[in-house]
Amino acid sequence: MIKKYKNPIAKKIKRVKIMITVFSGGTGTPKLIQGIKEIYPEEEITVVVNTVENLYMSRGYIAADIDTVMYTFADMIDEEFWYGIKGDTFIVREQLIEMGTTELLRLGDKDRATKLQKAILLEEGWALSDIVELQKDKLGIKARIIPMSDEESEISIVTKEHGEIEFHDFLIKYQCNCEVLEVKYANVSPSPKLIESIEKCDKVIFGPSNPITSIRPIISIDGVEDALKEKEVIAVSPFVGKSAFSGPAGQFMNAFGYETSSKGVAELYKSFLNTLVIDNQDEEFKEEIEEIIPNVIVTNTFMKTIEDKINLAKIILE
Repeated sequence: MIKKYKNPIAKKIKRVKIMITVFSGGTGTPKLIQGIKEIYPEEEITVVVNTVENLYMSRGYIAADIDTVMYTFADMIDEEFWYGIKGDTFIVREQLIEMGTTELLRLGDKDRATKLQKAILLEEGWALSDIVELQKDKLGIKARIIPMSDEESEISIVTKEHGEIEFHDFLIKYQCNCEVLEVKYANVSPSPKLIESIEKCDKVIFGPSNPITSIRPIISIDGVEDALKEKEVIAVSPFVGKSAFSGPAGQFMNAFGYETSSKGVAELYKSFLNTLVIDNQDEEFKEEIEEIIPNVIVTNTFMKTIEDKINLAKIILE
């Protein structure tokens, strides 16, 4: 059983008795989850995780966003990279490199075991959602973690410089230094509990993950947007001004014709979004955004410390 870290200020926050469902990618939202899980019962939290970036590599099944969410709940996440397990060793990787084999991703030994188990069980006929259930239970996680789909998903980036390339090549090989013309991903069916997780919750939360490559693939699944229209939906903007907190979110927003800003996020989610949380630095745009969606909350959205994460979680939940 993994020992859970508890922050002393969390005890001062009043718990609310509702079921929540969080839509997550692999970086911004897990930071918010760190705050939520300190003040909220894990068993009342469901996280639906993007799967379009999943792929087989080095004989393992890489489900980076899912693993990041699992490691976050288990207090194992490497917060320097927001990928992998803190304190992991890299003996296998170092030996492979010494023997002349290169790897695109930097995989630690314990993290590699998580990915190898996924590949082994998938080959045995397990569904991805069942594998995630097994692994999160082994880590002592009480929250529900649901892959958006059990089907193979694909994502590619059409660039001006290199044509259509794989997503991980865009991120790692080209370091996002391309002009993005289009983002493509396949239509997939929802995992068995996805729609139910929305219908049975009281509030849906979108963390500050990449709106195009992390959140939009979930929304695009049949039945999801209709289910969201029946719920209270609150999103945290991943932008301050024209800049994203991290990653190439701005490049992807432009490719879909949306402004690179919190206003663009509001336009993207406007068919179902009730509330958008924006940073204090964007307060001047509050009234403009409220012409698009019903409610805007202005607060600090920079999550540098555990106190920042808990305070933002408290605002969203209350």
